[in-house]
Amino acid sequence: MKTDTADQHWNDQWAGIEAGSKWLTPEADVMVWAETLKPGGRILDLGAGVGRHALWLAAQGFDAVAVDAAPEGLAEIAEAGGVETALARMDDLPFEDGSFDHVLSWNVIYHGDENILLRTISEIRRVLKPGGTYLGTMLSKRRLPFERERYPGREISRNAWVFDAPGTDKIHPHYFCNAAELLALFSGFECLRLEDLEHENIGSFHWHLTMERL
Repeated sequence: MKTDTADQHWNDQWAGIEAGSKWLTPEADVMVWAETLKPGGRILDLGAGVGRHALWLAAQGFDAVAVDAAPEGLAEIAEAGGVETALARMDDLPFEDGSFDHVLSWNVIYHGDENILLRTISEIRRVLKPGGTYLGTMLSKRRLPFERERYPGREISRNAWVFDAPGTDKIHPHYFCNAAELLALFSGFECLRLEDLEHENIGSFHWHLTMERL
């Protein structure tokens, strides 16, 4: 069973993106992280969407590369210009080992089951240079009870859930984990930062994590 299917939903969203959408504004965490990086570094934006981070990073002088499985988002980035794009699955990246100084993946890699997630993390580790950093988010298990209150759901495999929520990406598999499970997934990395934070909606807990490739 294919579980990394959420790009189907997001491709439709990117095709109808409107001015002023929150998906066009870089996250504060990303901007703070970028301030700590050596100028001009090569950064992979994995699951770049319509490029809110890749385009901003390029404007700050970084060599940004945008990857996504949704072609409509990449088309928006290509139209803006200044950023290399690649259409690819997150667990099969078309880059050589050690191609990037840093990898960013905001609200992306938890879209799938544990096998997809492990392969994706392995790919992130592979394309990162030793000492390079990864900034990303994961879904916290503290979020799961709130989701189950909103929508009927079922666990399709360990920690991977789908919900009866038409019109949202929650009909596609999402992976939820606690801190110990998250750290176990990121083999080959040193954890620099890990916080469980609520986003704009009540109960919308996400892990915010910064990892260093060993």
